[in-house]
Amino acid sequence: MTDAIIKLTAAETAAKIASGELTAVAVTEAHLARIEAVDEKVHAFLYIDREGALAQARAVDEKRERGEKLGPLAGVPLALKDIFTTAGIPTTVGSKILEGWIPPYDATLTKRLKDADVVILGKTNMDEFAMGSSTENSAFGPTGNPWDLTRIPGGSGGGSSAALASFQAPLAIGTDTGGSIRQPAAVTGTVGVKPTYGGVSRYGMVAFSSSLDQGGPCARTVLDAALLHEVIGGHDPLDSTSIDAPVPPVVEAARNGSVAGMRVGVVKQFRGEGYQAGVVQRFDEAVALLKELGAEIVELDCPSFDLALSAYYLIAPSECSSNLARFDGLRYGLRTGDDGTHSAEEVTSLTRAEGFGAEVKRRIMLGTYALSSGYYDAYYGSAQKVRTLITRDFEKSFEKVDVIVSPTTPTTAFAIGERADDPMAMYLADLCTIPTNLAGNAAMSLPCGLAPEDGLPVGLQIIAPAMKDDRLYKVGAAVEAAFVEKWGHPLLEEAPSL
Repeated sequence: MTDAIIKLTAAETAAKIASGELTAVAVTEAHLARIEAVDEKVHAFLYIDREGALAQARAVDEKRERGEKLGPLAGVPLALKDIFTTAGIPTTVGSKILEGWIPPYDATLTKRLKDADVVILGKTNMDEFAMGSSTENSAFGPTGNPWDLTRIPGGSGGGSSAALASFQAPLAIGTDTGGSIRQPAAVTGTVGVKPTYGGVSRYGMVAFSSSLDQGGPCARTVLDAALLHEVIGGHDPLDSTSIDAPVPPVVEAARNGSVAGMRVGVVKQFRGEGYQAGVVQRFDEAVALLKELGAEIVELDCPSFDLALSAYYLIAPSECSSNLARFDGLRYGLRTGDDGTHSAEEVTSLTRAEGFGAEVKRRIMLGTYALSSGYYDAYYGSAQKVRTLITRDFEKSFEKVDVIVSPTTPTTAFAIGERADDPMAMYLADLCTIPTNLAGNAAMSLPCGLAPEDGLPVGLQIIAPAMKDDRLYKVGAAVEAAFVEKWGHPLLEEAPSL
C-alpha cells in the first residue's frame, strides 16, 4: 500500500483524500516511511518535521469529516527547500553559520502552503546560501542523485529534486537564481519551474542575489507543478518586488496542453562546444516532436547570451556580498570567539571564517572586489549593461515567437567530486538557464528522455515572456503527454531502485 501511495501524482493524491478513499494521515505516514527507508542513502532532507506534518495531516482529515471544502492540494506532502523561514523549526540555508537557528515567523510562501493545507514534511538540503550547481557546497554533506547515488542531483536545490525522484515527496519547493530549480529538475527527470521574477513572494526567503532570486514549484508532472504554482503565486505587500497582478492561468493551461499554431524559437547560442551528444540528440528529438504537434520552429540568434555567464558571475556575487553582510555573529546564528578577549570586529571575522564555506567566501570576495571604488563601473556597471542587452535580445525574440526551447543543461548529472576543484567547470552547468534570470522571464524544465551514452535524464527548457507563465504549462503539458504516449515517463517508467 505504501508503495502505491508514494507513486501517485499530487493531483491523484489530493483527489483520493477529498473523496475519502485515502486519509491525509495515511498519505503522510507513507511518505515518512519512505524517507526513513531511503533518505540515509539519498540525504535529500536536513530536517524532518514528523510531528508537525502529522498534525497538519490530521487537521485536513478533520476538515473533510466536517464536510468543509478542501483545496486542490489539501493533504498532499511537500519537501521545502531550507531557504524559506519556517516558524518553530530550523532554517539553515545549508550553512553552518545558521545551524540550529529557529525562525520566529513563516515566509509568505510557507504561510501560503500551510493555508492551502499542504503538508510540509521537512526542509531539504541545498548548496550553502544557494551558491552552487551540485548541492556539494552544503555544510551538511552532499545529496545523491536517485538515478545514480554517485552523481549530483543538481544545485542549489538538489535536496528538493532528489526528494521527488526518490518518491519521498510528490511536491517540492526550490529557488532559482541562475538555474537552481531547472538544472536539478533536468538531471533528476523531474519538472521544475522558475516563475516570472516577482511572481512568487520572496518575503522570508533568505537572500542570495535579490534581483535574481525566485522561488518556484517542483514536481513530477506538469499539472502538479501548475497546482503548486497557483498556491504559492500572487502579490505580497510584504515583498517590494512582488508583482501586483493575478497569477497567470497556469492550471487551466496545464489541463489544456497544446502547441498547435504556436511559434517555437530555437536559439543557436544554446548548443555547440561543451554540449553532451546525448543531450543534443534528445533535444533535437523534442524539437521534432514539437513540429509534429503543430508548432512552427523558428531559428533565433541572440548574441548577447554568450556573455550571460560572465555578467551573472559579477552581478550575483556583488549582491551576495551586500546581502551576506548581515551574518556578523552578533545578531543571530553562529557566534565564534565571544569569550571576552576579542573585539566585536574580531568576533565577526572569526564567525565568518568558521561559518561560511569556500564557495560562499569566494563569491563574497569576488562581489566585494567588483563593487569596490575604482572597479564598480568596469565590472558591476558593465555587467548590468550586458544584462540590458540580454533583456533586449529576449524582447526581440518574443516578437517572433511565443516560447523559446533549449536543453536545460549542457550535460547529464556529473559525478560527485568531479568538478569540486574546478569552479569554472561547475559554473558552466548553468549555461542555458542564466539568461532567463538576468531578464526576469519565466522558464520550465521537464524531462525529454534519457541520454543514450549514460542512461541519465535530459531536460527540455521552455522559456516564456514575463507574466506569460501559462505558456510554459500549455507547451509543457503537450510535450509531456506526447512524450509519455511515445516513450513512457522517464521517471515513473524507469525509476531507479534505491
